[in-house]
Amino acid sequence: MPEPIIIVENLSVSLDVPGEPLVVSGLGLELYRGRTFALLGESGSGKTMFALALMQLLPSNMVISDGRILFDGTDLVASSGAKMRSIRGLRIAMVFQDPQTALNPVLTIGHQIGEVLSRVGVARVSRRHRAIELLEWVGIPAPHQRITAYPHQLSGGMKQRVAIAMALAGEPDVLIADEPTTALDVTIQSQILKLLREIQASTDMAIMLITHDLGVVANTADDVGVMYAGHLVEQATARAFFSNPYHPYSKGLFAAIPRVESGDRILPAIPGTVPNPAALPLGCRFQSRCSNVFDECTSRLPKLREHRDKHWVRCHLYEQKAPITHTFLEPELNAPTIGASVTSHEDLALLRVDSIRVDYSLRNGIFLHHEFVRAVNGVSLSLSRGKTLAVVGESGCGKSTLAKAIVGLIKTNDGVISLDGKNINQFESSRNNHCRSDFQIIFQDAYASMNPRMRVRDIVEEGMAIRQHPASKEQRQERVLNLLVQVGIESSLSGRFPHELSGGQRQRVCIARALAVEPKLIVCDEPTSALDVSMQAQILNLLKRLQMELGIGYLLISHDLSVVSFLADEVAVMYLGKIVEQGTTREVLENPKHPYTMALMMALPTLDLNKGDNTVELDGELPSPTLLPAGCAFHPRCQSKLSYCHYKQPILTRLGESRTVACHLYSDQLN
Repeated sequence: MPEPIIIVENLSVSLDVPGEPLVVSGLGLELYRGRTFALLGESGSGKTMFALALMQLLPSNMVISDGRILFDGTDLVASSGAKMRSIRGLRIAMVFQDPQTALNPVLTIGHQIGEVLSRVGVARVSRRHRAIELLEWVGIPAPHQRITAYPHQLSGGMKQRVAIAMALAGEPDVLIADEPTTALDVTIQSQILKLLREIQASTDMAIMLITHDLGVVANTADDVGVMYAGHLVEQATARAFFSNPYHPYSKGLFAAIPRVESGDRILPAIPGTVPNPAALPLGCRFQSRCSNVFDECTSRLPKLREHRDKHWVRCHLYEQKAPITHTFLEPELNAPTIGASVTSHEDLALLRVDSIRVDYSLRNGIFLHHEFVRAVNGVSLSLSRGKTLAVVGESGCGKSTLAKAIVGLIKTNDGVISLDGKNINQFESSRNNHCRSDFQIIFQDAYASMNPRMRVRDIVEEGMAIRQHPASKEQRQERVLNLLVQVGIESSLSGRFPHELSGGQRQRVCIARALAVEPKLIVCDEPTSALDVSMQAQILNLLKRLQMELGIGYLLISHDLSVVSFLADEVAVMYLGKIVEQGTTREVLENPKHPYTMALMMALPTLDLNKGDNTVELDGELPSPTLLPAGCAFHPRCQSKLSYCHYKQPILTRLGESRTVACHLYSDQLN
């Protein structure tokens, strides 16, 4: 193996105050040209802080308190600001987690790429041409047109590609990618990962990938490191790690992943959360969450040792040669279910959506054009009590618009929405106000959906106060505490503000707020997309338990098919405002019929390193809803299209009692 391009030795990062706890503690690793090193771990483990230390971009209140970072023999920790400016962006570049915040909203993408090119010495007259080349390199369609676009005019996948183009503008030796595919659709995620592999193969670039997605790691990484509470707890080649992970924490992460075949079983979630650096336990930092803890774990910190050839682990179990078994289950989920039984009501329709349509008018300045975008086009759905219906598809297909229309956040242009037999389309009518508490929504971004100036107890109580149920404040406050305990939040946290909670705790507060008004239906819009796999397992288990106890119906909006397989009873696949396939979860996910559904399934990351590349490639991205193709909307990206798919629209064809598909391949067979 060649010499490493980056060597990290005993790196520690802490607050810039003597005696403060370490956020990153004694970390050491090596990066090699042409290889990808994946850094795994939950939020709070120190992954991003380590990446910022590599770039010498730590916040002003943080400092490298010990260790060295050697880049081609140069110690970055001891380098001056001028020296770092000559390295950062030119030889070491970074793709930040959220491209929306990483890009300047008031500058065109061409201008922003040009700024990077100016820093690396590209002449002004050549910058536009070079920026177009970069956009073409990362797969942006029509780069000559896109170069004048602003970030808000691009899809999430395209914004991520622009961020990658900016990072690659200086042709760096090392690329640090911090969660580059978080919250992206599986098809776009697959395209981004393939793009990084192709660029690495052509440039021999070293990549450090920071993620909590094991599927992404399995499809991308050569080497793997697992971080927990500031420590590196396991390190190995990707093949060794995925064939036999050693550390109990690594095993817990694997166990918590929802899989398409997971069925109705409870996910083995790792209990608790990553400890605060200011309250680290004596001994092993994972002890409070480990099912194999023994006396040595509580008194002495384990060292990182090489247990097998180039497979390192920080755990006392491997020092003691003790028999190792691992079980990760939340005890509360094994208790008998309580509350209303829904078995006698499972065939009663709770929600009916009949041919609804949602149009958005297009404006140009102050003038209203007669053009419109048909975001939802004649969608019909039905959801039974105590069941979950999942709506899946790429960003821009109309999933969230459909959800907002159902809960009345936007108006429909046509169609009927019925909840429990009542027409709830016209929310401005006072006679329908009583219906509002029958349905609630859990938004994708829990933090953004809460008032940052309100305490947890007030956030949960707000809906009850508006409804005046219970009537007295004392009764409402008592119910708030009961709800918080029900969703797994300690009552002592009720006086905290949202920024004082972890991501999983915020999502639980949002679930408690939704439950406060005793709804019959909860719309869950990507409720776990930004959560770590262990926290995701806790939230999914919680949602399933609450449904069993309270008989609530869920409308789940998601692009994660493994989450859908765990939680949903039925699946509807959306593409450009229409349902293209619908059926039971088992039918749709195990035997997809529509070419689009097949592509979604094949793009799903797998943990099997021997699977090989058998993905179905989707050409291009979702077409603009203002320029819909004639005929079947999917035909420009379909590998199975027929001659008349270009001009003839397919209709939903029934293939069974609960199975429908909108594809000429099946309508022709039946006709």
